[in-house]
Amino acid sequence: MIFNSFIFWGFFAVVLLLYWRLPLKGQNQLLLVAGYIFYGYWDWRYLFLLGASTIVDYYVGYFLVRLDDPHKRKQLITVSILVNLSFLGFFKYCGFFVDSFAELLTALGFQPNLPVLNIVLPIGISFYTFQSMAYTIDVYRGVTKPAASLFNFATYVSYFPQLVAGPIERVHRLLPQIENERRYRQGDFAEGLYHILLGLFKKVIIADNLAPIVNRIFDTPAADLNGTEVLIGVWAFAFQIYGDFSGYSSIAQGVSKWLGIDLSYNFRMPYFSRSPSEFWQRWHISLSTWLRDYLYIPLGGNRRGPTRTYINLFLTMLLGGLWHGANWTFIAWGAWHGLLLIAYRLLGTETFEKPARNLGIELLQMAVMFNLVCIGWLFFRAETIHQAFAMIGALGHGFAVTEFASYAATLVAFFVAPLFVYEWVVYRRRDMTLVLSQPAWHRVALYGYLAAMVVIFPPLTQQIFIYFQF
Repeated sequence: MIFNSFIFWGFFAVVLLLYWRLPLKGQNQLLLVAGYIFYGYWDWRYLFLLGASTIVDYYVGYFLVRLDDPHKRKQLITVSILVNLSFLGFFKYCGFFVDSFAELLTALGFQPNLPVLNIVLPIGISFYTFQSMAYTIDVYRGVTKPAASLFNFATYVSYFPQLVAGPIERVHRLLPQIENERRYRQGDFAEGLYHILLGLFKKVIIADNLAPIVNRIFDTPAADLNGTEVLIGVWAFAFQIYGDFSGYSSIAQGVSKWLGIDLSYNFRMPYFSRSPSEFWQRWHISLSTWLRDYLYIPLGGNRRGPTRTYINLFLTMLLGGLWHGANWTFIAWGAWHGLLLIAYRLLGTETFEKPARNLGIELLQMAVMFNLVCIGWLFFRAETIHQAFAMIGALGHGFAVTEFASYAATLVAFFVAPLFVYEWVVYRRRDMTLVLSQPAWHRVALYGYLAAMVVIFPPLTQQIFIYFQF
Protein backbone atom coordinates (compact mmCIF):
# COMPACT_ATOMS: atom_id res chain seq x y z
CA MET A 1 0.00 0.00 0.00
CA ILE A 2 2.81 2.43 0.90
CA PHE A 3 4.64 1.63 -2.36
CA ASN A 4 1.50 2.26 -4.39
CA SER A 5 1.00 5.55 -2.55
CA PHE A 6 4.50 6.68 -3.53
CA ILE A 7 3.75 5.83 -7.17
CA PHE A 8 0.49 7.78 -7.06
CA TRP A 9 1.95 10.90 -5.47
CA GLY A 10 4.96 10.73 -7.79
CA PHE A 11 2.65 10.62 -10.81
CA PHE A 12 0.58 13.45 -9.36
CA ALA A 13 3.72 15.57 -8.91
CA VAL A 14 4.57 15.14 -12.61
CA VAL A 15 1.01 16.10 -13.64
CA LEU A 16 1.14 19.09 -11.28
CA LEU A 17 4.34 20.37 -12.91
CA LEU A 18 2.65 20.07 -16.31
CA TYR A 19 -0.47 21.80 -14.98
CA TRP A 20 1.41 24.93 -13.92
CA ARG A 21 3.12 25.21 -17.33
CA LEU A 22 -0.25 25.39 -19.13
CA PRO A 23 -2.39 28.47 -19.80
CA LEU A 24 -5.80 28.75 -18.10
CA LYS A 25 -7.66 26.93 -20.89
CA GLY A 26 -5.14 24.09 -20.83
CA GLN A 27 -5.36 23.86 -17.03
CA ASN A 28 -9.14 23.60 -17.20
CA GLN A 29 -8.95 21.01 -19.98
CA LEU A 30 -6.65 18.95 -17.78
CA LEU A 31 -9.03 19.36 -14.80
CA LEU A 32 -12.04 18.33 -16.90
CA VAL A 33 -10.33 15.23 -18.26
CA ALA A 34 -9.04 14.36 -14.77
CA GLY A 35 -12.54 14.73 -13.33
CA TYR A 36 -14.11 12.38 -15.86
CA ILE A 37 -11.30 9.82 -15.60
CA PHE A 38 -11.48 10.01 -11.81
CA TYR A 39 -15.25 9.43 -11.78
CA GLY A 40 -15.28 6.94 -14.66
CA TYR A 41 -12.56 4.81 -13.07
CA TRP A 42 -15.18 3.40 -10.69
CA ASP A 43 -17.75 2.68 -13.43
CA TRP A 44 -17.59 4.48 -16.77
CA ARG A 45 -21.30 3.81 -17.45
CA TYR A 46 -22.32 6.39 -14.87
CA LEU A 47 -20.46 9.18 -16.64
CA PHE A 48 -23.65 9.77 -18.62
CA LEU A 49 -25.38 10.86 -15.37
CA LEU A 50 -22.66 13.39 -14.64
CA GLY A 51 -22.74 14.62 -18.23
CA ALA A 52 -26.53 14.79 -18.45
CA SER A 53 -26.84 16.73 -15.19
CA THR A 54 -24.13 19.12 -16.40
CA ILE A 55 -25.73 19.78 -19.80
CA VAL A 56 -29.26 20.24 -18.44
CA ASP A 57 -28.23 22.62 -15.68
CA TYR A 58 -25.90 24.64 -17.90
CA TYR A 59 -28.61 25.33 -20.46
CA VAL A 60 -31.21 26.00 -17.77
CA GLY A 61 -28.86 28.65 -16.35
CA TYR A 62 -28.11 29.95 -19.85
CA PHE A 63 -31.76 30.57 -20.70
CA LEU A 64 -32.81 31.76 -17.22
CA VAL A 65 -30.95 35.05 -17.64
CA ARG A 66 -32.35 35.50 -21.16
CA LEU A 67 -36.02 35.17 -20.23
CA ASP A 68 -38.16 37.84 -18.59
CA ASP A 69 -41.38 35.86 -18.39
CA PRO A 70 -41.71 34.69 -14.73
CA HIS A 71 -43.84 31.70 -15.78
CA LYS A 72 -41.25 30.44 -18.29
CA ARG A 73 -38.42 30.99 -15.82
CA LYS A 74 -40.31 28.96 -13.23
CA GLN A 75 -40.80 26.18 -15.79
CA LEU A 76 -37.07 26.14 -16.51
CA ILE A 77 -35.99 25.90 -12.88
CA THR A 78 -38.59 23.18 -12.38
CA VAL A 79 -36.98 21.21 -15.22
CA SER A 80 -33.58 21.44 -13.52
CA ILE A 81 -34.93 20.37 -10.13
CA LEU A 82 -37.00 17.51 -11.57
CA VAL A 83 -34.14 16.13 -13.69
CA ASN A 84 -31.67 16.20 -10.81
CA LEU A 85 -34.08 14.80 -8.25
CA SER A 86 -35.24 12.14 -10.71
CA PHE A 87 -31.68 10.89 -11.15
CA LEU A 88 -31.14 10.98 -7.41
CA GLY A 89 -34.53 9.44 -6.63
CA PHE A 90 -34.25 6.54 -9.06
CA PHE A 91 -30.72 5.44 -8.25
CA LYS A 92 -30.78 6.17 -4.54
CA TYR A 93 -34.35 5.68 -3.34
CA CYS A 94 -36.38 3.66 -5.83
CA GLY A 95 -35.44 0.26 -4.40
CA PHE A 96 -35.95 1.51 -0.83
CA PHE A 97 -39.49 2.75 -1.45
CA VAL A 98 -40.46 -0.36 -3.42
CA ASP A 99 -39.20 -2.62 -0.62
CA SER A 100 -40.89 -0.48 2.06
CA PHE A 101 -44.17 -0.57 0.14
CA ALA A 102 -43.91 -4.35 -0.18
CA GLU A 103 -43.31 -4.68 3.57
CA LEU A 104 -46.35 -2.49 4.26
CA LEU A 105 -48.56 -4.61 2.01
CA THR A 106 -47.28 -7.78 3.66
CA ALA A 107 -48.05 -6.35 7.11
CA LEU A 108 -51.59 -5.62 5.92
CA GLY A 109 -52.07 -9.25 4.89
CA PHE A 110 -51.43 -8.97 1.15
CA GLN A 111 -48.95 -11.03 -0.84
CA PRO A 112 -47.25 -8.48 -3.11
CA ASN A 113 -45.29 -9.72 -6.10
CA LEU A 114 -43.25 -6.61 -6.75
CA PRO A 115 -40.06 -6.73 -8.85
CA VAL A 116 -36.74 -6.93 -7.03
CA LEU A 117 -34.62 -3.91 -7.97
CA ASN A 118 -30.86 -4.28 -7.68
CA ILE A 119 -29.86 -0.73 -8.55
CA VAL A 120 -26.19 0.14 -8.07
CA LEU A 121 -25.80 3.58 -6.49
CA PRO A 122 -23.36 5.81 -8.42
CA ILE A 123 -20.71 7.10 -6.04
CA GLY A 124 -20.98 10.72 -4.99
CA ILE A 125 -24.26 11.31 -6.85
CA SER A 126 -25.71 13.30 -3.94
CA PHE A 127 -22.72 15.65 -3.89
CA TYR A 128 -22.50 16.67 -7.53
CA THR A 129 -26.30 16.69 -7.90
CA PHE A 130 -26.71 19.15 -5.02
CA GLN A 131 -23.83 21.28 -6.29
CA SER A 132 -25.22 21.45 -9.82
CA MET A 133 -28.78 22.06 -8.64
CA ALA A 134 -27.66 24.89 -6.34
CA TYR A 135 -26.16 26.59 -9.40
CA THR A 136 -29.47 26.79 -11.27
CA ILE A 137 -31.35 27.89 -8.15
CA ASP A 138 -28.85 30.70 -7.53
CA VAL A 139 -29.05 31.82 -11.17
CA TYR A 140 -32.85 31.74 -10.93
CA ARG A 141 -32.74 33.86 -7.77
CA GLY A 142 -30.40 36.32 -9.46
CA VAL A 143 -27.69 35.97 -6.82
CA THR A 144 -25.07 34.65 -9.26
CA LYS A 145 -24.22 34.91 -12.92
CA PRO A 146 -24.33 31.85 -15.19
CA ALA A 147 -21.14 30.16 -16.34
CA ALA A 148 -19.41 31.74 -19.31
CA SER A 149 -19.39 28.45 -21.23
CA LEU A 150 -20.48 24.83 -21.04
CA PHE A 151 -16.80 23.88 -20.84
CA ASN A 152 -16.25 26.02 -17.72
CA PHE A 153 -19.42 24.73 -16.10
CA ALA A 154 -18.49 21.10 -16.82
CA THR A 155 -15.10 21.73 -15.20
CA TYR A 156 -16.85 23.23 -12.17
CA VAL A 157 -19.24 20.27 -11.74
CA SER A 158 -16.59 17.59 -12.31
CA TYR A 159 -13.76 19.20 -10.33
CA PHE A 160 -12.13 15.98 -9.16
CA PRO A 161 -10.76 16.72 -5.64
CA GLN A 162 -14.27 17.26 -4.23
CA LEU A 163 -16.35 15.43 -6.87
CA VAL A 164 -17.42 12.32 -4.97
CA ALA A 165 -17.46 13.41 -1.32
CA GLY A 166 -17.55 17.17 -1.18
CA PRO A 167 -17.43 19.74 0.12
CA ILE A 168 -20.51 20.84 -1.85
CA GLU A 169 -19.07 24.07 -3.23
CA ARG A 170 -21.30 27.02 -4.09
CA VAL A 171 -21.03 28.53 -7.52
CA HIS A 172 -19.92 31.94 -6.22
CA ARG A 173 -16.89 30.33 -4.53
CA LEU A 174 -15.66 27.77 -7.03
CA LEU A 175 -16.78 28.86 -10.51
CA PRO A 176 -14.88 32.21 -10.50
CA GLN A 177 -11.74 30.26 -9.58
CA ILE A 178 -12.35 28.01 -12.59
CA GLU A 179 -12.99 30.89 -14.99
CA ASN A 180 -10.26 33.32 -13.88
CA GLU A 181 -6.55 32.93 -14.31
CA ARG A 182 -4.82 31.15 -11.45
CA ARG A 183 -1.34 31.99 -10.24
CA TYR A 184 0.82 29.97 -7.91
CA ARG A 185 0.85 31.82 -4.59
CA GLN A 186 3.56 31.79 -1.99
CA GLY A 187 2.54 29.54 0.86
CA ASP A 188 0.15 27.36 -1.20
CA PHE A 189 2.51 24.39 -1.21
CA ALA A 190 3.07 24.55 2.55
CA GLU A 191 -0.65 24.85 3.32
CA GLY A 192 -1.52 22.13 0.82
CA LEU A 193 1.04 19.78 2.34
CA TYR A 194 -0.37 20.45 5.81
CA HIS A 195 -3.94 19.62 4.75
CA ILE A 196 -2.87 16.47 2.86
CA LEU A 197 -0.74 15.06 5.68
CA LEU A 198 -3.43 15.79 8.26
CA GLY A 199 -6.08 14.24 6.02
CA LEU A 200 -4.04 11.11 5.38
CA PHE A 201 -3.48 10.72 9.11
CA LYS A 202 -7.20 11.06 9.83
CA LYS A 203 -8.16 8.59 7.12
CA VAL A 204 -5.40 5.97 7.31
CA ILE A 205 -4.48 6.03 10.99
CA ILE A 206 -7.74 6.94 12.72
CA ALA A 207 -10.60 5.89 10.43
CA ASP A 208 -9.08 2.74 8.91
CA ASN A 209 -7.55 1.48 12.15
CA LEU A 210 -10.77 1.98 14.09
CA ALA A 211 -12.90 0.32 11.39
CA PRO A 212 -12.17 -3.29 12.53
CA ILE A 213 -13.20 -2.42 16.10
CA VAL A 214 -16.42 -0.81 14.91
CA ASN A 215 -17.19 -3.64 12.52
CA ARG A 216 -16.67 -6.31 15.16
CA ILE A 217 -18.97 -4.62 17.68
CA PHE A 218 -21.72 -3.82 15.16
CA ASP A 219 -21.48 -7.33 13.66
CA THR A 220 -21.97 -8.91 17.09
CA PRO A 221 -25.57 -9.65 18.18
CA ALA A 222 -26.67 -7.04 20.71
CA ALA A 223 -27.56 -9.78 23.18
CA ASP A 224 -23.85 -10.69 23.35
CA LEU A 225 -22.70 -7.14 24.09
CA ASN A 226 -22.53 -5.25 27.36
CA GLY A 227 -22.86 -1.53 27.88
CA THR A 228 -19.12 -0.87 27.85
CA GLU A 229 -18.66 -2.57 24.48
CA VAL A 230 -21.58 -0.68 22.96
CA LEU A 231 -20.21 2.65 24.18
CA ILE A 232 -16.72 1.89 22.86
CA GLY A 233 -18.19 0.80 19.54
CA VAL A 234 -20.23 3.98 19.14
CA TRP A 235 -17.38 6.24 20.29
CA ALA A 236 -15.02 4.45 17.91
CA PHE A 237 -17.47 4.97 15.05
CA ALA A 238 -17.80 8.65 15.95
CA PHE A 239 -14.07 9.09 15.44
CA GLN A 240 -13.97 6.70 12.47
CA ILE A 241 -16.53 8.66 10.48
CA TYR A 242 -14.96 11.96 11.53
CA GLY A 243 -11.48 10.81 10.52
CA ASP A 244 -12.82 9.33 7.28
CA PHE A 245 -14.94 12.25 6.11
CA SER A 246 -12.91 15.17 7.41
CA GLY A 247 -9.79 13.37 6.20
CA TYR A 248 -11.17 13.28 2.65
CA SER A 249 -12.15 16.95 2.87
CA SER A 250 -8.71 17.88 4.14
CA ILE A 251 -6.95 16.00 1.32
CA ALA A 252 -9.27 17.67 -1.21
CA GLN A 253 -8.35 21.06 0.29
CA GLY A 254 -4.65 20.30 0.10
CA VAL A 255 -4.70 19.04 -3.49
CA SER A 256 -6.77 22.08 -4.48
CA LYS A 257 -4.26 24.41 -2.83
CA TRP A 258 -1.58 22.90 -5.06
CA LEU A 259 -3.86 23.57 -8.04
CA GLY A 260 -4.31 27.21 -7.02
CA ILE A 261 -7.94 26.73 -5.91
CA ASP A 262 -9.39 27.35 -2.44
CA LEU A 263 -12.04 24.96 -1.15
CA SER A 264 -14.16 25.83 1.88
CA TYR A 265 -13.66 24.14 5.24
CA ASN A 266 -16.16 21.32 5.68
CA PHE A 267 -15.24 20.60 9.31
CA ARG A 268 -14.17 22.81 12.21
CA MET A 269 -13.60 20.54 15.24
CA PRO A 270 -17.27 19.48 15.53
CA TYR A 271 -16.86 17.37 18.67
CA PHE A 272 -16.05 20.50 20.69
CA SER A 273 -19.58 21.80 20.05
CA ARG A 274 -21.78 22.75 23.01
CA SER A 275 -25.15 22.62 21.21
CA PRO A 276 -26.75 20.97 18.15
CA SER A 277 -26.79 24.24 16.19
CA GLU A 278 -23.08 24.71 16.85
CA PHE A 279 -22.44 21.10 15.83
CA TRP A 280 -24.04 21.74 12.44
CA GLN A 281 -21.94 24.87 12.06
CA ARG A 282 -18.88 22.64 12.44
CA TRP A 283 -19.86 19.27 10.89
CA HIS A 284 -20.33 18.81 7.11
CA ILE A 285 -20.69 22.57 6.87
CA SER A 286 -21.33 22.58 3.12
CA LEU A 287 -24.36 20.29 3.51
CA SER A 288 -25.80 22.06 6.56
CA THR A 289 -25.58 25.45 4.84
CA TRP A 290 -27.10 23.93 1.67
CA LEU A 291 -30.03 22.58 3.66
CA ARG A 292 -30.41 25.94 5.43
CA ASP A 293 -30.39 28.03 2.24
CA TYR A 294 -32.37 25.76 -0.09
CA LEU A 295 -34.74 24.00 2.30
CA TYR A 296 -35.04 25.49 5.80
CA ILE A 297 -35.31 29.15 4.73
CA PRO A 298 -37.70 28.46 1.80
CA LEU A 299 -39.90 26.51 4.25
CA GLY A 300 -40.15 29.68 6.31
CA GLY A 301 -37.15 29.34 8.60
CA ASN A 302 -37.84 30.96 11.95
CA ARG A 303 -40.00 33.75 10.52
CA ARG A 304 -43.43 32.23 11.25
CA GLY A 305 -43.41 31.66 14.97
CA PRO A 306 -41.92 29.01 17.28
CA THR A 307 -44.19 26.10 16.27
CA ARG A 308 -43.50 26.51 12.56
CA THR A 309 -39.80 26.94 13.31
CA TYR A 310 -39.73 23.59 15.12
CA ILE A 311 -41.57 21.92 12.24
CA ASN A 312 -39.15 23.42 9.72
CA LEU A 313 -36.14 22.30 11.76
CA PHE A 314 -37.49 18.77 12.06
CA LEU A 315 -38.38 18.48 8.36
CA THR A 316 -34.99 19.86 7.31
CA MET A 317 -33.06 17.36 9.42
CA LEU A 318 -35.39 14.53 8.42
CA LEU A 319 -34.65 15.21 4.74
CA GLY A 320 -30.99 15.67 5.64
CA GLY A 321 -31.04 12.16 7.04
CA LEU A 322 -32.74 10.84 3.91
CA TRP A 323 -30.04 12.56 1.80
CA HIS A 324 -27.51 10.26 3.42
CA GLY A 325 -29.16 7.08 2.23
CA ALA A 326 -32.22 4.99 1.54
CA ASN A 327 -32.59 3.36 4.93
CA TRP A 328 -34.85 3.96 7.91
CA THR A 329 -31.72 4.24 10.07
CA PHE A 330 -30.69 7.44 8.26
CA ILE A 331 -34.20 8.84 8.60
CA ALA A 332 -34.08 8.06 12.34
CA TRP A 333 -30.67 9.74 12.54
CA GLY A 334 -32.07 12.88 10.88
CA ALA A 335 -35.13 12.83 13.13
CA TRP A 336 -32.89 12.54 16.21
CA HIS A 337 -30.92 15.63 15.19
CA GLY A 338 -34.15 17.48 14.46
CA LEU A 339 -35.37 16.68 17.97
CA LEU A 340 -32.04 17.80 19.44
CA LEU A 341 -32.27 21.15 17.67
CA ILE A 342 -35.81 21.63 18.97
CA ALA A 343 -34.94 20.56 22.51
CA TYR A 344 -31.98 22.94 22.77
CA ARG A 345 -34.08 25.80 21.41
CA LEU A 346 -36.66 25.11 24.11
CA LEU A 347 -33.86 25.19 26.70
CA GLY A 348 -32.69 28.54 25.37
CA THR A 349 -29.97 28.74 22.74
CA GLU A 350 -28.47 31.84 24.32
CA THR A 351 -27.17 29.64 27.13
CA PHE A 352 -24.87 27.85 24.69
CA GLU A 353 -24.07 30.77 22.39
CA LYS A 354 -22.39 32.92 25.04
CA PRO A 355 -19.07 31.85 26.61
CA ALA A 356 -19.36 29.37 29.47
CA ARG A 357 -18.75 30.68 32.98
CA ASN A 358 -15.69 28.49 33.35
CA LEU A 359 -13.79 25.72 31.56
CA GLY A 360 -15.43 22.99 33.63
CA ILE A 361 -18.94 23.94 32.49
CA GLU A 362 -17.73 24.26 28.89
CA LEU A 363 -16.21 20.76 28.98
CA LEU A 364 -19.37 19.33 30.56
CA GLN A 365 -21.54 20.86 27.85
CA MET A 366 -19.19 19.45 25.18
CA ALA A 367 -19.27 15.99 26.76
CA VAL A 368 -23.08 15.98 26.88
CA MET A 369 -23.33 17.14 23.28
CA PHE A 370 -20.78 14.59 22.09
CA ASN A 371 -22.69 11.71 23.64
CA LEU A 372 -25.99 12.99 22.25
CA VAL A 373 -24.37 13.04 18.82
CA CYS A 374 -23.13 9.49 19.44
CA ILE A 375 -26.69 8.29 20.01
CA GLY A 376 -27.39 9.54 16.52
CA TRP A 377 -24.27 7.79 15.21
CA LEU A 378 -25.58 4.51 16.60
CA PHE A 379 -28.63 4.79 14.32
CA PHE A 380 -26.43 5.97 11.44
CA ARG A 381 -24.09 2.95 11.68
CA ALA A 382 -26.67 0.25 12.49
CA GLU A 383 -27.92 -1.90 9.64
CA THR A 384 -31.53 -1.74 10.84
CA ILE A 385 -33.69 0.18 13.28
CA HIS A 386 -34.12 -3.04 15.24
CA GLN A 387 -30.35 -3.39 15.66
CA ALA A 388 -30.05 0.24 16.80
CA PHE A 389 -32.64 -0.15 19.54
CA ALA A 390 -31.23 -3.55 20.52
CA MET A 391 -27.80 -1.96 21.03
CA ILE A 392 -29.35 0.85 23.06
CA GLY A 393 -30.99 -1.88 25.14
CA ALA A 394 -27.58 -3.53 25.57
CA LEU A 395 -26.51 -0.49 27.57
CA GLY A 396 -28.62 -1.99 30.34
CA HIS A 397 -26.56 -5.19 30.33
CA GLY A 398 -24.00 -3.64 32.67
CA PHE A 399 -20.67 -1.94 32.10
CA ALA A 400 -18.20 -4.74 32.73
CA VAL A 401 -14.68 -4.18 31.39
CA THR A 402 -14.12 -7.25 29.25
CA GLU A 403 -10.78 -8.16 27.69
CA PHE A 404 -11.97 -6.97 24.28
CA ALA A 405 -13.39 -3.74 25.71
CA SER A 406 -10.07 -2.96 27.37
CA TYR A 407 -8.14 -3.73 24.17
CA ALA A 408 -10.49 -1.68 21.99
CA ALA A 409 -10.50 1.30 24.36
CA THR A 410 -6.68 1.31 24.43
CA LEU A 411 -6.50 1.37 20.62
CA VAL A 412 -9.08 4.14 20.35
CA ALA A 413 -7.16 6.26 22.87
CA PHE A 414 -3.81 5.55 21.17
CA PHE A 415 -4.96 6.64 17.74
CA VAL A 416 -7.36 9.45 18.67
CA ALA A 417 -5.79 11.18 21.69
CA PRO A 418 -2.94 12.97 19.84
CA LEU A 419 -5.34 14.41 17.26
CA PHE A 420 -7.78 15.35 20.02
CA VAL A 421 -5.06 17.31 21.87
CA TYR A 422 -3.87 19.03 18.69
CA GLU A 423 -7.39 20.01 17.65
CA TRP A 424 -8.11 21.32 21.15
CA VAL A 425 -5.17 23.72 20.79
CA VAL A 426 -6.42 24.74 17.33
CA TYR A 427 -9.94 25.20 18.70
CA ARG A 428 -8.77 27.40 21.59
CA ARG A 429 -6.58 29.51 19.31
CA ARG A 430 -9.29 29.68 16.59
CA ASP A 431 -6.74 29.19 13.82
CA MET A 432 -7.29 26.26 11.44
CA THR A 433 -3.72 26.48 10.10
CA LEU A 434 -2.09 27.32 13.42
CA VAL A 435 1.02 25.22 12.85
CA LEU A 436 1.93 27.19 9.71
CA SER A 437 2.51 30.32 11.78
CA GLN A 438 4.64 28.52 14.35
CA PRO A 439 8.43 28.01 14.37
CA ALA A 440 9.75 25.57 11.76
CA TRP A 441 10.56 22.90 14.34
CA HIS A 442 6.86 22.73 15.29
CA ARG A 443 6.00 21.81 11.70
CA VAL A 444 8.86 19.34 11.47
CA ALA A 445 7.70 17.63 14.67
CA LEU A 446 4.05 17.49 13.59
CA TYR A 447 4.73 16.35 10.03
CA GLY A 448 7.27 13.82 11.25
CA TYR A 449 4.73 12.35 13.66
CA LEU A 450 1.97 12.21 11.02
CA ALA A 451 4.24 10.59 8.44
CA ALA A 452 5.74 8.14 10.93
CA MET A 453 2.31 6.99 12.09
CA VAL A 454 1.18 6.40 8.50
CA VAL A 455 4.30 4.32 7.81
CA ILE A 456 4.50 2.42 11.10
CA PHE A 457 0.81 1.80 11.81
CA PRO A 458 -0.88 1.19 8.46
CA PRO A 459 -4.31 -0.47 8.76
CA LEU A 460 -4.50 -4.23 8.35
CA THR A 461 -7.16 -3.83 5.67
CA GLN A 462 -7.84 -0.91 3.37
CA GLN A 463 -11.22 0.78 3.78
CA ILE A 464 -13.12 2.83 1.22
CA PHE A 465 -14.29 6.29 2.18
CA ILE A 466 -17.62 6.00 4.00
CA TYR A 467 -19.18 8.97 2.19
CA PHE A 468 -18.50 7.50 -1.25
CA GLN A 469 -21.80 5.64 -0.80
CA PHE A 470 -23.73 8.90 -0.50
